[in-house]
Amino acid sequence: MPENESTAAKKPEDIYQKEQIQDMGSATVRSDRGNIHCLTIVGQIEGHQLLPSDNKTTKYEHVMPQLAAIEESPDIDGLLILLNTQGGDVEAGLAIAELIAGMSKPTVSLVLGGGHSIGVPLAVAAKMSMIAPSAAMTIHPVRLTGVVIGVPQTYNYFGKIQERIVRFVTDNSRISRERFTELMMRTGELAADVGTVIYGEEAVESGLIDRLGGLSDALEYLHGEIALRRKKPPMTGDK
Repeated sequence: MPENESTAAKKPEDIYQKEQIQDMGSATVRSDRGNIHCLTIVGQIEGHQLLPSDNKTTKYEHVMPQLAAIEESPDIDGLLILLNTQGGDVEAGLAIAELIAGMSKPTVSLVLGGGHSIGVPLAVAAKMSMIAPSAAMTIHPVRLTGVVIGVPQTYNYFGKIQERIVRFVTDNSRISRERFTELMMRTGELAADVGTVIYGEEAVESGLIDRLGGLSDALEYLHGEIALRRKKPPMTGDK
């Protein structure tokens, strides 16, 4: 086979990785210890409406099929989620978080810079959550931009959305409902809002995040979980 046909038939791994990083903000790293997919969630979580082109965004329609593919792929053993987000669309963020929480493969989240607003559920959705000591997380009530109809139904709707967030966070972390609600409703800390900003150590002490850590810690956790899975005997009926 001519050399140019061989190159066209099989794209080199480094070219594929480059395109994956540029197009989707993700990469799959393969080694003898296991194949780990790295997914970045950065900027603002974009929902059903397009944000201006000069905004750094994470599009949920890109992330959701990636998560489904990662869960199903026999070539991927674990998922590393790098978070540096200011928040964004509540529905889109919760949808991504629910998918992460429902994965069977080892998952670890690492908050770097910030995991604010809807970034909080995204951080706790992984089986292990980590945060850099310098990273911050903003916890506040649900907010809505645009026209708001001033009727009781609107406030009831806000309350139901907020309850979904509180329940998800407390179900997927060690923080108590009372503590999380207290942080969410605190006054006098944010200049123009209700809520709280907590940093790495406080996030761990409160039970919101599992542990302090960096990139090597997150990867070490994944490799450990992958090794444990490889040692498990096959289920009855498996070949």
